[in-house]
Amino acid sequence: MSSVSLKIMRVAGSDPDIALPAYETAGAVGADLRANFPDRAGLTLAPAERALIPTGLAMAIPQGFEVQVRPRSGLALKHGIALVNSPGTIDSDYRGEVGVIMLNTGNEPFEVTHGMRVAQMVLAPVVQAAFEETDSLDDTARGAGGFGSTGRG
Repeated sequence: MSSVSLKIMRVAGSDPDIALPAYETAGAVGADLRANFPDRAGLTLAPAERALIPTGLAMAIPQGFEVQVRPRSGLALKHGIALVNSPGTIDSDYRGEVGVIMLNTGNEPFEVTHGMRVAQMVLAPVVQAAFEETDSLDDTARGAGGFGSTGRG
């Protein structure tokens, strides 16, 4: 697996003892992002409540790449925790603090603690489209069928 340098800076007021993003296994695609509350207190998400969870990190993503923020499967399965805009995209020209929009879809309150692994980030290459207006599109077997038109199963 190849690697690309991704510069990460801790934002003012963040806890320097919170680990930087890290891959938990050699084959992992996503690196874990952790909650980094300036007051170190954490918060509790009530059922159906969402909140922006700070990570205490800003990044210099290389041009031609994005960082995708994705949910953690264990939090989703065990607690019903989802990320509202999944995957979230961090553009290469953004230099502000990375936040994670968590949503509690479960039936019980969920405590987000300081230092908790709340999401995973994936560095991915991107290609920008050259948009070209046209009066017609080529035909395909599927045509304009969408939203379940290809059947079940």
